[in-house]
Amino acid sequence: MRYLPLTPSDRAEMLDVIGVRSIDDLFRDVPEKARNKALFDLPPHAGELEVERELSGLAALNRPAGAGPFFCGAGAYRHHVPATVDHIIQRSEFLTSYTPYQPEIAQGTLQVLFEFQTQVAALTGLEVANASMYDGSTACAEAVMMAQRVTRREKAILSGGLHPHYAATTQTIAHAEGMQIVRLSAAIDAEAAVIQAIDAGTACVVVQTPNVFGVATDVTKIAEAAHAAGALLIVVATEAVSFGLLKSPGEMGADIAVAEGQSIGNALNYGGPYVGLFAAREKLVRQMPGRLCGETVDADGRRGYVLTLSTREQHIRREKATSNICTNSGLCALAFSIHLSLLGETGLRRLAAINHAKARELQAALTGVKGLEVLTPRFFNEIAVRVPGSAAGLVEACAAEGVIAGVPFSRLDPSAGLDDVLLLAVTETTTSDHIAALTAALSKVIR
Repeated sequence: MRYLPLTPSDRAEMLDVIGVRSIDDLFRDVPEKARNKALFDLPPHAGELEVERELSGLAALNRPAGAGPFFCGAGAYRHHVPATVDHIIQRSEFLTSYTPYQPEIAQGTLQVLFEFQTQVAALTGLEVANASMYDGSTACAEAVMMAQRVTRREKAILSGGLHPHYAATTQTIAHAEGMQIVRLSAAIDAEAAVIQAIDAGTACVVVQTPNVFGVATDVTKIAEAAHAAGALLIVVATEAVSFGLLKSPGEMGADIAVAEGQSIGNALNYGGPYVGLFAAREKLVRQMPGRLCGETVDADGRRGYVLTLSTREQHIRREKATSNICTNSGLCALAFSIHLSLLGETGLRRLAAINHAKARELQAALTGVKGLEVLTPRFFNEIAVRVPGSAAGLVEACAAEGVIAGVPFSRLDPSAGLDDVLLLAVTETTTSDHIAALTAALSKVIR
């Protein structure tokens, strides 16, 4: 059969080689109480047309981000992705197997990763960048592990402005490595608390700008305090477009910069896939996780691309590896590079300026809504506001009015005690009519 190629005799032979009597013996380590004896409550089989109808009906229950006023951000942003990006990523010289183990047949993939690294290094203001990571949160955790290897210290300080999901991911991975994670309380402006927490045992300080509340901060003073204590500074960004307007992490003294690259070239797709950006000072390159592509020449003097540094455990002994990351989000990195190439430096700066202008328009409009308090003093394209009562309830009420009014902070960190804080993001896709609809909905539902 096409989909069930093994015969009973095939299975019997395989079981004999393994040394068990039946397939059930393969599951004997699963506790009896955890085994399901009956059939699952699933609908009967159906044809392709029926399945398509069913799934289309389920999909119709969702509301696409582009269906109306939409102000969600908090680490995932709706930007316009030109149709050209989707066209170019399908070209065969780029869209090849994502793992370029054989450089002679993967030059397109290697070249675009080389260009991607160059772009990330330029955006972050640092000397070297790797060939991408899973996403921003795991890149943040990998940066903390890297700081441990470099400083040989065990304590990492996480700013109260760091996205809670990034902090939780870092805590999960660092715990397995025996690191001490000091996670400061959520704070709109966390600079002073971070500096105060630094001591002689600190391996690294992790700060985000713009932070999860949208506050844009020059972290130069934090960098100076960290370096004075012999610690590294890790700067996180969840909104890559902000690099087009704000001072780069390298300019502010960062040793390592990590970011989420979804904003450039990658649309909102039910939460993923994403692409992590990772850059560092050149002196730290040997401890950088992931892979690094380089440019060289072949025997005939022609330009070519290779994997210059591969420190993953797939390539070298596990005890020598700097990471066990198993992919480099190649397709998302490709989309990122193509979109950024189409924009160019001038285009990115203009796009960032438009985003900030929209945020200023939003701030001005929100000041006219009775009962709201704008909490973000300095911002790029995201603003935090305090609302009367529950922010989650307010979002549901606005949704009934046809407006998706942002992300309640309580969804990101239920234990922070900030149930009345709402995060609102705008991008170039936000219109003045959308902002007017938001303020009208807020004015109607706030009592």
